[in-house]
Amino acid sequence: MPGHDVYESPLVSRYASRRMSELFSARRRILTWRRLWLALAQAQRRCGLKISARQINQLERTLEDINFSTAARHEKRTRHDVMAHVYTWGDIAPDAKGILHLGATSAFVVDNADLIIMRDALHLIADWLANAIDALAAFAKKHRALPTLGFTHYQPAQLTTVGKRAALWCYDLVRDLDEIEHRIASIRFRGVKGTTGTQASFMDLFDGDEAKVKRLEADVARRFDFREVEPVTGQTYSRKVDAQFVCTLGGIAASVHKFSNDIRLLANLKEIEEPFESGQVGSSAMAYKRNPMRCERAAGLARFVISLVQSPLQTAAEQWLERTLDDSANKRLSVSEAFLATDAMLRIVVNVARGLVVYPNVIDARLRAELPFMATENILMAAVQAGGDRQVLHERIRRHSQAAAARVKLEGKDNDLLGRLRNDDAFTGLDLRGLTNPKRFIGRAPQQVDDFVRAFVTPVRRRYREVLSRDSQLAV
Repeated sequence: MPGHDVYESPLVSRYASRRMSELFSARRRILTWRRLWLALAQAQRRCGLKISARQINQLERTLEDINFSTAARHEKRTRHDVMAHVYTWGDIAPDAKGILHLGATSAFVVDNADLIIMRDALHLIADWLANAIDALAAFAKKHRALPTLGFTHYQPAQLTTVGKRAALWCYDLVRDLDEIEHRIASIRFRGVKGTTGTQASFMDLFDGDEAKVKRLEADVARRFDFREVEPVTGQTYSRKVDAQFVCTLGGIAASVHKFSNDIRLLANLKEIEEPFESGQVGSSAMAYKRNPMRCERAAGLARFVISLVQSPLQTAAEQWLERTLDDSANKRLSVSEAFLATDAMLRIVVNVARGLVVYPNVIDARLRAELPFMATENILMAAVQAGGDRQVLHERIRRHSQAAAARVKLEGKDNDLLGRLRNDDAFTGLDLRGLTNPKRFIGRAPQQVDDFVRAFVTPVRRRYREVLSRDSQLAV
């Protein structure tokens, strides 16, 4: 473990899962480079180049023997990370060092490895999204018919249900999963393209045999389970690919930010809270506090990912002609950290969604305080049907509503509108209790939840059934 004397990214030490951190580790990166070099040599041998079984066997035996100290010494001398690892592997596979990286450019290992790693990372993100969707859908189904006050402009609005609101959060994540799956399905291998993407070096190796060059590329791509290869590249695959991936992660971040902000608002209203453990401290000074720290953390990570979206777009825009190297340092930071932070925030969403605490009595009390005003149109219609004059009744309701509102706002007392109407002989005989039953005001919200879960969540659960029990415990 690193000491405490140098900076360590909190994305790794505090937030992201070990699986995602390992994907973007130096070992995974270099091991993937070596697998690509090995696959290239094997394919070249099958296509007729003079590469011996002994050379292939030596590469296979030493594949995972990576000496990073040796590589660091070579890189200090060469100022080139790829060549440093060519020399490092050649040191322990001397028979094969002469055929390592044959005909390739650095982008063969760097770009193809990045695509492999990002594809694996997208699968991890998809798994977390499926778990979040499953958890929120279960919560939505459980509270599908629990009436709650709706808010527009963060002002009281018509009623909805707790479950319907959760379905909105869930649906955003379903959209995000659709986008992730599209990215996975459409990702292409950079391929075996040579220095500027023309495959000239491989045409030379195979004496101008275009069929062999094409077969070579298809062979290597199949080894890494890519159905398609980029049809044209410069030295690198287009950096638009990275931008598309990070933009997709930014979309997830927007969904997570919306969800976490909503929970924070509802926690302030004391209607819904994120899990709070028995020994958890809300504030170092205010012992009574139950701060929504998980959702606050998710919002902070989401904001970070959203901010990263611009960087890969700028990198794509700045690639000169066939390639310039100013993408490298930026790409190592922006792409990897976007994935790590997205992994981290989705873990929080799953953890929170599985442990949300609902306070129905608080929800009902707030609803009852506002519902009489919202029910006045229903009351007016019922009174007219009972034989009253619409204009006279409207004026009476208006005066009673203003008086009740003044009592609430100026005196801080309860809403007594229904009591005022009961004492007004113009409304005698009306079932005011029935007319203000919250379930009369939620429309098809429960059925909408049922329809949504059936049509959109059930297919997700079916596709991801093997990963839906993923552990969502947080490190801190």
